[in-house]
Order: sequence, then structure tokens, then C-alpha cells
Amino acid sequence: MFYLIGLGLGDSKDITIKGLEIIKKCDRVYLEHYTSILTCGIDELEDFYGIKLITADRDLVEQCADEILDGADKGDVALLVVGDPYGATTHTDLILRAKEKNIKFQVVHNASILNAVGCCGLQLYSFGETVSIPFWTEEWKPNSFYDKILSNFERNLHTLCLLDIKVKEPTLESLTKKKKQYMPPRFMSVDIAAQQLIQIINSDRSSSTGLSVNSLCIGLARVGSTCQRIHVCTISEMSKVDLGPPLHSLVIPNPVLHPLEEEYLNQFKS
Repeated sequence: MFYLIGLGLGDSKDITIKGLEIIKKCDRVYLEHYTSILTCGIDELEDFYGIKLITADRDLVEQCADEILDGADKGDVALLVVGDPYGATTHTDLILRAKEKNIKFQVVHNASILNAVGCCGLQLYSFGETVSIPFWTEEWKPNSFYDKILSNFERNLHTLCLLDIKVKEPTLESLTKKKKQYMPPRFMSVDIAAQQLIQIINSDRSSSTGLSVNSLCIGLARVGSTCQRIHVCTISEMSKVDLGPPLHSLVIPNPVLHPLEEEYLNQFKS
């Protein structure tokens, strides 16, 4: 059996009882840790689970998925995922591969930022399409996510912005070489996301939605952990805010808040 198990958002104890019971009986347990991160280390997970984990980086999950599934038709193999297993398309691909190999599988769900974003007080059913904000470089500054934010804003829907994570990313120079070299890990913070968003807003002369650098936004940091932080201010002000260590997310609320949403947000304004 192949198990895809969500770990939740905080630390080692966020795993479900069902997930923990499965882990303890598995022959091999992989930990995928490049699409998101926990606030604890791998050592803490191993101590709590009572097993040795196999680190599954991007290359293993995306290019050598069959290695993970090997033997799952005869024994029990699990892949642990931060948040919920279906929070990334990579994990959906693993399920399809298991089906092709006639390997039985089971998914154990957990909390993810897609539902935990409700901690800021915005109503979940008022969220529109989620977007991802990538790191810009001097040569590459994609802004297609901005159109989706505007579309949500025009329809009075909130936007959850997932911020870029760079873990074990090969350098451009090493892509043409036999031996890959990797960039240091990077995690986008809310101030960087706001700075990029400001550049797009200032260059957009066609928008009539009312979204501006003075529009409200919400910075989220380490959601689900004991050191969780929520900060509410304008996009312009957010570009100077330091919410500490990762992971961060940014929310652009719709322009017409429900009175309860507005009241709840007020406690996080500086």
C-alpha cells in the first residue's frame, strides 16, 4: 500500500492519529520537504514518530517517483507532505502513477494554508482563485498572478497569495553541467511580495478596480505554529514589515468586507 500523509502546518504533533499509526507500520517513510516546510526539524519528527525518515527532495519526487513507489505493491510505503497531500500537483501525479502500477493507495488529509488562512478572520467561502507570487530576477519578472488578483477583487473575492519557496534549486550555470550546483534556500517574505506587487500596480494604467498601493492586505507568518503572526496594513506599508522567519503568505481582501470580517481584522492592525 502507498500512503500519502498530510503533516499539517505546525510541528511534529500536528499529524493525525490515523497518520501516525500508519507511519509506525510502514517499511519505508519518505519526507517531502521542498514544496513547504514545518517549523520543526527532521530530527524532531523522527524522535516523535520513532522511525528514520528518508528525505525526498525535488529530484527524487519529480524525476524518480518510481523509486518511491517501488515495493509498495508488496509492503507499506508512505510519503509525508507538509499541509495537505492535495495541496500540490506533484502529489496528484504520484497517485496517478500508483494507479498505473495497480498499487493500492490511501490519502490521509490534514490542515493546509488553503483552509488555515481563515485564522485572519476572512470567510473562507469568500476567497477566489489562489495565486502564487514568484521571486523576480533582473531578467525575469512575471506578473500573470496580478490579473487573477484583479479578477478576484472585481468580484468582491479575497485572494490568498502563496509566496515563492526555493529549496534545492539548481543554479543557472550548473544546468548545462553534469554535476548540479544548488542555490541557498530562499523563502519569500511578505515585504518582498508587497514590493513586487507595488511595482506592478504602479505600472498598470488600465486597471479600474480600485486596487492600489493603499489597499488593505494581510501578512501571515508561520500559520499553525505557536509563533504565528498576523499583520494587517496597506500594501505600501506591508513592503516595510518584518514578520520574521518563514513561511509567509499574503492575502488581498476584497474591497467590501463583511462587518464581522472587518471587526476581526482590526485586532491585527498596528
